[in-house]
Amino acid sequence: MTNHQKLIIYHNPRCGKSRQGLQLVEESGLKYEVIKYLETPPQVKELTEIIQKLGIKPIELVRTKETIWKENFKGKTLSDIEIIQAMTDHPILIERPIVITDSKAVLGRPPEKLNEFLSKLL
Repeated sequence: MTNHQKLIIYHNPRCGKSRQGLQLVEESGLKYEVIKYLETPPQVKELTEIIQKLGIKPIELVRTKETIWKENFKGKTLSDIEIIQAMTDHPILIERPIVITDSKAVLGRPPEKLNEFLSKLL
């Protein structure tokens, strides 16, 4: 990994999988920044870029079992931008942890995916 490239982890300290992901990032020895995305939610442009780096559809980043999703969005036909807006408005809906570099991203579920991602950066 080049020195100018930074690693960012979108983290929720209350989530066990997210804490596990942060631990893997710490153990990698790589420089990183933690964004507690519930306190500092990504805006639409940032979230769109993350989804593009992940190579997934926006709905694949949604925690569809969350009450907010079930009560407000489940069963509705939403465009990608509407789904992204829902995650921006309700960051609890964003699956976690997400680790990104300048050009790539990975969803750290299961943790093995994150381990593999980090090992390619070392």
